[in-house]
Amino acid sequence: MSRTRDVTFLLLDDFSHIAFACAVEPLRIANLLQGEDIYRWRLASVSGKTAVCSNRTVTLVDQGLEPLPHRSSLFLVSGQNVGERATPEVLSFIRRERARGTRIGAICSAAHILASAGLLDGRRAAIHWSFHDSFQENFPDVQLCKNVFVADEIFVTASGGTAAADLMLHLIGESHGNDLAVAVADMMVYSGVRTANAPQQISLQARHGIRNPHIAEAIRLLNESAPYYLQTSEIARKIGISTRQLERLFQKHLKVSP
Repeated sequence: MSRTRDVTFLLLDDFSHIAFACAVEPLRIANLLQGEDIYRWRLASVSGKTAVCSNRTVTLVDQGLEPLPHRSSLFLVSGQNVGERATPEVLSFIRRERARGTRIGAICSAAHILASAGLLDGRRAAIHWSFHDSFQENFPDVQLCKNVFVADEIFVTASGGTAAADLMLHLIGESHGNDLAVAVADMMVYSGVRTANAPQQISLQARHGIRNPHIAEAIRLLNESAPYYLQTSEIARKIGISTRQLERLFQKHLKVSP
């Protein structure tokens, strides 16, 4: 039996270029390091000719929405305007491939399309954080996961950007061993590989370079109350310290007042 795994990427217009590159490049590098094609991929789009990403780069594709080769995996890649991409034509294609036993994944905003096809009800799924609110509103029966990817479901999902690389490295490790996954990450100069339960956004502590929990909580409260910022006294009351102490902490660690 051939060791080669067949993968199809369905690129939907306005797809995220960085998410697509982070999904396909680990496969190419895995082939390079192994000295053989352990992965083979093709690109598909609705037109069967090209797909246009959100930065307006045009990508040539290999096929349209025709049936995929037997035992191929399908990854949907989308980005902005994802609601407009969940057309009856696309949803029918996904449902047909699901009925044929194709393993299906979604990258960046594409969990929206799987949910529109009725495939994610009762399941965990990841989607880019900028779509969380609308996704929860439109698909209350899906268990939204706010981490970088979900790989322990029938439908694997990644939240976009470099999270696509994290998912692919995880899948490479599952199929071919952790040593290969680590070697691929090294070739990508990707030293910050994340596990599935890693958060999508940088913590307040890391973003502002601080470790004091009172300041971190105060900044969180300020961000959540914008643009109608809470008074310093109200922030201090909520985090359980005096106004004077809060002001001293800000001056000491950030050299500014709250």
